[in-house]
Amino acid sequence: MSKKSKSNGEGKLKNKVYLKEMRKLQEKLCHLQEWVKFKGLRVIIIFEGRDAAGKGGTIKALTERVSPRVFRVVALPAPSDREKSQMYMQRYMAHFPAKGEIVIFDRSWYNRLGVEYVMGFCTPEQHASFLKNCPELERYIVNGGIHLIKIWLESSDKEQKRRFEARLDDPLRQWKLSPMDLPSRTKWFEYSRARDMMLKATDTKHAPWYILHSDDKKCARLNCLAHILSLIPYKKVPREKIKLPKRSMKGAYDDQASLRGRKFVPEKY
Repeated sequence: MSKKSKSNGEGKLKNKVYLKEMRKLQEKLCHLQEWVKFKGLRVIIIFEGRDAAGKGGTIKALTERVSPRVFRVVALPAPSDREKSQMYMQRYMAHFPAKGEIVIFDRSWYNRLGVEYVMGFCTPEQHASFLKNCPELERYIVNGGIHLIKIWLESSDKEQKRRFEARLDDPLRQWKLSPMDLPSRTKWFEYSRARDMMLKATDTKHAPWYILHSDDKKCARLNCLAHILSLIPYKKVPREKIKLPKRSMKGAYDDQASLRGRKFVPEKY
């Protein structure tokens, strides 16, 4: 299929093509899920990026057709006073995967090198210390047998502005606006410099960063899922053929009549 036939004439992917490709990738993710369980693999996938870069939608595409018992999403709130007194990594490590699990961090320990640094929630010394120690920490994670995948979603200034403006008036999106979102618009280049420092220090051979252009959400989601599938070698696990058993009529009775007089949800649709 040509590139022209895949687009709607404006360079955007046709929805029909997007849904077809997404279905293929999500089917492969189901095979990956079975392989992870079968082999007892442990996987961490980190999603980082600018505010409104599309992390939530990409994570939803990744997880909507698989089991939440295998693909676990971790999106931690701001640390409590108790957590602030702990070792910085402690609250993240509590969510690390056991055998047969894929843990997805919707923002992660990289908060220290991004929002915490830019917005002044950590000291320059804490930031510098984590820049230095993070690669060794991730080496420890990888050497411990965990597959670590780090994805940075990169959106343009123009697209971030458009998405923020769309959230201001849409009641279905307003919940996405956090207290940090609007101030982050004024600190574009501070975030860019923080990103550059982070990549320079933590884009390593044992735990590389993969940058995902995300102005086009549909293409970004497809590219992300395809890339994750390419990073974890897997095979289709043979499954026994399942035969649906017939309903037993032993002890049969009118089990609908016994519901009469109960309260039902009104059928308005």
